[in-house]
Amino acid sequence: MSAQSSAMARQPASEVLVIGAGVAGLATALAAAPRAVRVLDAGAPGGDGASIWAQGGIAAAVGTGDAPAQHAADTLAAGQWRNDPVAVRHLTERAPDVIDWLERLGVRFDRDGDGALLLGREAAHGRMRIVHARGDATGAEVMRALTRAAVRCAHIAVAPQCRAFALARADDGRVVGAWAWNGHAVELWPARAVVLATGGYAALYRHTTNPAGNDGGGIALALAAGAAVADLEFVQFHPTALALPEASGQLPLLTEALRGAGAVLIDGSGQRFMPAEHPLAELAPRDVVARAVAARTLAGHAAFLDARAAVGAAFPEHFPTVFAACMRAGIDPRTQPVPITPAAHYCMGGVRVDADARSSLDGLYAVGEAACTGVHGANRLASNSLLEGLVFGRALGQHLAAALPAAAAGAALPCPRTYAPLDAATRAALADVLWTYAGLVRDEAGLAHAATRIAAWRATREPGASAADLLDLAAALIAAMRARRECVGAHWRRDVRAAA
Repeated sequence: MSAQSSAMARQPASEVLVIGAGVAGLATALAAAPRAVRVLDAGAPGGDGASIWAQGGIAAAVGTGDAPAQHAADTLAAGQWRNDPVAVRHLTERAPDVIDWLERLGVRFDRDGDGALLLGREAAHGRMRIVHARGDATGAEVMRALTRAAVRCAHIAVAPQCRAFALARADDGRVVGAWAWNGHAVELWPARAVVLATGGYAALYRHTTNPAGNDGGGIALALAAGAAVADLEFVQFHPTALALPEASGQLPLLTEALRGAGAVLIDGSGQRFMPAEHPLAELAPRDVVARAVAARTLAGHAAFLDARAAVGAAFPEHFPTVFAACMRAGIDPRTQPVPITPAAHYCMGGVRVDADARSSLDGLYAVGEAACTGVHGANRLASNSLLEGLVFGRALGQHLAAALPAAAAGAALPCPRTYAPLDAATRAALADVLWTYAGLVRDEAGLAHAATRIAAWRATREPGASAADLLDLAAALIAAMRARRECVGAHWRRDVRAAA
């Protein structure tokens, strides 16, 4: 049903409207007290976003001999020094306090027999600094605590099953709310500040570790309103998703913590291949490991994650989420190597924001994976994703609590979009095109073909329909990949020479 054929309702105005109910959105909402906050959740409360699937943990320099400066150095190196150093310092210096804050909210982090935080190591980290909860269920545990805290806060109201599809603008250009589809009708949600916390766009790919809703919808509506975006070409592919025959869409993730615990990557003959690829072997940056795995699978050879010696019988206790996923697929990781494939995992690009999370449009902010703060550079360091959403979400909430913008001069203009989701057939075809031509390794010929296919789909869309927004985002993604003629971090082109 379209917005044009539905009755439009106006919700009461709020001070802050947060679009997205993952860690970044809820951290913003909680920290914005006592401001009246409304949170639009496109799915069921606390259960449908990408945050709940996060296995790896949260990076923080809380161990003996570690320091935020060392965490920052690892973040910059993984990002190929394309990061914003100020944003990186902000992230790493506030990480220990975020761990304390989460514990005060009731997050139950894993601890050793002496009660100290149990720290793990993941790829490209020089220290043991990854804090986990329930082994490989960190995202779920953090979301449990944040959701419980939000429900108990009188200043927060959550609207489930409510998908924003257009930003509301006043006649002076300011963003003054959002138009959303609640499953029955279109509603205007007015606010003095609008925060996009909608996640990234990795679910646009055929093989992904993300739920279907992580399709870049928030970035697309910001783009449609004229907001600046940045670094869309930097899409990170996780090297170890569970390879399932003929599967597409979301694949089970095999957390990087497994390699941090000593699991190795082997080929069909049982031989390790990462020591020949990088001095850190299985703990090399994700882009290096992912390309090594892809090179073997594209050549028709199998690749496996072998945790038999490193984890073995302790799998159900230490990695319960991965163990359950493998067993559902008929694989016992205690006694069998697990088949793997790279999958689209995380997007470093998004809505361009400044140090206060402000976009290029007055009244519009963005945090978490929907935002491009510059903190990740060309390649995100493992376990900095939950951390980014928490650190920058809290900082934005505190900023809005202290300095909420004045109300716009005018009321919201009429809704600029017709609600009409992208049809399933086009969505599936787009996923195939992006996977084939804009995936882990790209070239100009493939990207040009993708651009032509996407342009043809865009030409058939009804003008003003929200279905066009995802296609516009895909077109912007392809354009960014074509414009960057270099190999750096997660952006790898076979038709240009790699930097030394």
